[in-house]
Amino acid sequence: MLKTTIVLPTYNEIENLEDMVNALLSLNVVNLSILIVDDNSPDGTGRLADKLVSTYNNVSVLHRHTKAGLGPAYLAGFTKALEMGADYIVQMDTDFSHNPKYIPTMLKTIEKCDLVIGSRYIKGGGVDNRWSLYRKLLSWWANRIYTHFILGFPVYDATAGYRLWKAETLRAINFDKIHSSGYVFQIEMAYTTYKNGLKIIEVPIYFPDRAKGKSKMKSRIVLEAAIKVWGIKFRSLFFGTVKM
Repeated sequence: MLKTTIVLPTYNEIENLEDMVNALLSLNVVNLSILIVDDNSPDGTGRLADKLVSTYNNVSVLHRHTKAGLGPAYLAGFTKALEMGADYIVQMDTDFSHNPKYIPTMLKTIEKCDLVIGSRYIKGGGVDNRWSLYRKLLSWWANRIYTHFILGFPVYDATAGYRLWKAETLRAINFDKIHSSGYVFQIEMAYTTYKNGLKIIEVPIYFPDRAKGKSKMKSRIVLEAAIKVWGIKFRSLFFGTVKM
């Protein structure tokens, strides 16, 4: 029986974590486990994670000593999930901007590819109507036009953090050669997958703003990711893509 592990990176998500765990466990997904990766949250998220571990036998936690960026948190979570025998690994946010309801569809889709991306910028996808016009245009342009054009790969939501990986895809990537740590990490991982000849399918999702807690996404983060795309491009041209 194939095992699906959901990797949840957390930093100050005490208001959302328990609700997210309950929502995930209520899905009709066989052999599902949850791995919480907490970066020493000062609000007590790590202690709540320990409580959930003691309550549910399919929930575990990886405590990290410091907040070192999104990329390292995910790579640590991926490594642990692989060690635990995961066949499929879901990466997603804990703040409900990634709705758990899409996971069954993603699991059906992964049978036809190597990576599934929950996409805001393909037909059927969308973002919170409360976003300002500037934020909508910036995010759409950075993903749908800018990154797509520079890297030349057919992914229209390259910064998306809602993904489903086959274990063998992640297992073959040399994590030591993934250089990005912020949101550009998502771009580098998708680009590496594509350049190694693997198949990526995007499925549409609606992306709402978080209802609880403080958002960590700012416009400058999108702009920073757009600039660092050139670093990925240059490393690919001069040093080659991370080989699987």
